[in-house]
Amino acid sequence: MNLDFIAAPLGHFLKFVYDTVSFHNYGIAIIIFTIIIKLALLPLTIKQYQSQGKMQQIQPMLKEAQTRYKNDKEKLNQETMKIYSENKVNPAGGCLPLLVQMPILITLYWVIIQPLKFMLGKNIDQVNKLSDIVNIKGYQREIGIINYFNQHVDKLKGISDLLKRSELVNFNFFGINLGTVPNADIKLLFGPQSGTYLPLLIIPIFAVITTYISAKLTIPKNTTQGPANSMQNTMLYIGPVMTLFFSFSLPAGVGLYWAVGYVVQIFQQLYINKNILKKKEVVIK
Repeated sequence: MNLDFIAAPLGHFLKFVYDTVSFHNYGIAIIIFTIIIKLALLPLTIKQYQSQGKMQQIQPMLKEAQTRYKNDKEKLNQETMKIYSENKVNPAGGCLPLLVQMPILITLYWVIIQPLKFMLGKNIDQVNKLSDIVNIKGYQREIGIINYFNQHVDKLKGISDLLKRSELVNFNFFGINLGTVPNADIKLLFGPQSGTYLPLLIIPIFAVITTYISAKLTIPKNTTQGPANSMQNTMLYIGPVMTLFFSFSLPAGVGLYWAVGYVVQIFQQLYINKNILKKKEVVIK
């Protein structure tokens, strides 16, 4: 599914943030951009949890109806719809907000990973020509192309029709090059290039920690043992492990986007747990 119709305006908005309030710093632009988008989606998130909360409240009534009319499917369907109607519950209410959010959240990743296309408005032919010039391929090539010309500005001479110096995105975020992929190689971390790769470790570590805390707040506290509890514990660690893997596979700018998104999600979840779900105790171990 092509989501460019969503990505294009989001890319223009990221460029606007970069050119204005972030003082031409890509890292600051990602932070501000991610916070604004997450806050804009918060009403949908709240609606999703409200619908889920209502569904949980009527579960005893639904189970009772299933037991009473287990041999009469028609009567069971009638009673189920009656319960939904009397309690003003839409069974799809918890899914619809998520269906709206998912294309936007997926698109945000592509906006971050393709700055030439969505921030600078380059077409596919221009991107391909730039890719051939610097010999950088792959789905994350656009960040690599900009990162290359940031380090070799003189190579822009003669290709101003493809990319101008004024269009280069500043990937330097307080000494961290967001256009570089983090690496755990000891030779890189403590060798001649340590000044580049050692600071990059901050982002994967931060991303993993925020992913774990966010997952911990999302999963309901359950002191009982059993398959459901084991499944929850497994899910608690899958997210951080995947974040760790992708953080060392993609440019640091993507890791920063994820980490900031999870920080915002943590505060949102604290608000939802206290005010929507009325959870009085959340334990993080």
